[in-house]
Amino acid sequence: MNATKDGTVLGLDFGSDSVRAVVVRVVDGEELSSAVATYPRWAEGRFCDATRQQFRQHPSDYLEAMTTAVRDALAQLPSDKAPVIGIGVDTTGSSPLPVTADGTALALKDGFGTDPDAMCILWKDHTSVAEAKEINDLCHSGQFPDYTKYVGGIYSSEWYWAKILNVGRKNPTVFRAAANWVELCDWVPSVLSGVDDAAKIVRGCCAAGHKALFHPEFDGLPSRAWLQALDPCLGNLTTPLFSQTRTSDQVAGFLTSDWAGRFGLNAGIPIAVGAFDCHMGAVGAGIQPYSLVRVMGTSTCDILVAPPQEVKDTLVGGICGQVPDSVLPGYTGFEAGQSSFGDVFAWFERLLQWGHTGRGRSGSLLSELEKEAAALPPGAYGERALDWLNGRRTPDADQTVRAMLSGLHLGSTAPSIYRALIEATAFGSRAIVERFEEQGIPVKSVVAIGGIARKSDFISQVCADVMNRKVDVVQSDQACARGAAIFAATAAGAYEDIHAAKDAMHSPVEKSFEPDPVAHEAYNAIYADYQRMGAFANDIAGGHD
Repeated sequence: MNATKDGTVLGLDFGSDSVRAVVVRVVDGEELSSAVATYPRWAEGRFCDATRQQFRQHPSDYLEAMTTAVRDALAQLPSDKAPVIGIGVDTTGSSPLPVTADGTALALKDGFGTDPDAMCILWKDHTSVAEAKEINDLCHSGQFPDYTKYVGGIYSSEWYWAKILNVGRKNPTVFRAAANWVELCDWVPSVLSGVDDAAKIVRGCCAAGHKALFHPEFDGLPSRAWLQALDPCLGNLTTPLFSQTRTSDQVAGFLTSDWAGRFGLNAGIPIAVGAFDCHMGAVGAGIQPYSLVRVMGTSTCDILVAPPQEVKDTLVGGICGQVPDSVLPGYTGFEAGQSSFGDVFAWFERLLQWGHTGRGRSGSLLSELEKEAAALPPGAYGERALDWLNGRRTPDADQTVRAMLSGLHLGSTAPSIYRALIEATAFGSRAIVERFEEQGIPVKSVVAIGGIARKSDFISQVCADVMNRKVDVVQSDQACARGAAIFAATAAGAYEDIHAAKDAMHSPVEKSFEPDPVAHEAYNAIYADYQRMGAFANDIAGGHD
């Protein structure tokens, strides 16, 4: 393919609540239009049960919202708009869904449309904690290769195999009806390109390596013998579920006439191989070696790349994987993160508004709280918090641990508690940086993207103060979708490689936050309290040291 730089590309970013579509100019990365469409069934709370940590999404939500977002984004462009020459897709993950032999999502088939186990199991679903523990026990038993070697040594209930095993055990009907299991980031490109054979769905190395334990050292996925030892039900899977992966600068397929008609585009447009939102967001932010790009949203996902010849045999324990080419071809991609970030603040808002849902627009209370919290000193009136409301992702994944509030007294206020929650999320960020550096991978800079980074200068400043590092915030509101568009431009042939595309099209830095040394000194003492609370929570849960 030899596309010119005169056209545009479409980036699709499937988040936890909605899908975003952004049209980007190929020559310089300028975002020409964007649109957001919420998932209608998800917005109604259907198929979810937060008390059981069950979070499922109907695949129809993705298809309907994607159509609306793309059409709305395209409608904003002038009639003489440059043609769309490529499409890129990123999604949350690990968010696998069962599919039939022809690649159709099982929940779209008669008889399965209301069964949550037949739907996409969202990244934040933690119904498979027991299964994750069994995976870890088997991997560390010495009976088989340690398949967790390249995912930080700990498998998480947020990931692919734990979720498949959980459904296999509790819902044999769904399990038997599924011919394969596909990550959302791989399924969407297969739908747009009309793949009619589940075995032919292109798998991205990002999702495969970080969540499905795919690695060249193991000749791909874990062995059939390992699956059967984990549970005999897994022996019924077609193994391997897939045997090859591709990087996201390659073509997964071409837009079908049907989807071209729905979108108002030309058929035959190349679609890039999909990847997780945080990985593509890092590229949208112009990631450089040893720069930690932090996607600050409902959770955080932290991405770092390093040359493999410098990484050598270094293995960072307790992160979410280090995988060849998963972020950028030619580099080792590292992933870490926090299971809840924005979700911590949203939980506190819901708590305060209980019984008063008419108070006002969602987020308005948090804005008021933030103004008052920002006027308080570090540590406020002695309140302390642990941010593990959705378990812990990094360091050392453990979804059984819980959050804590301590130091409360009659003088504690809503703003002082809110400040403690903000500080706790920043301490969680610091723990991630320390884990990388303690184990031999330097963090030379910190870049923040996502809604929270763009909207809250206060939270960005607290993070800078706690980590004692400058935090750069990029200009784009849609860095993940922009990253998907950058991969689309490369797959379409507009650039020689992803590195050239990234350099030309990434979002610039809009503002920077320098650490305050006085605040940092105060936070050092509070961070020690945070670590003691974490150790106590670990003891209660019987979790990792």
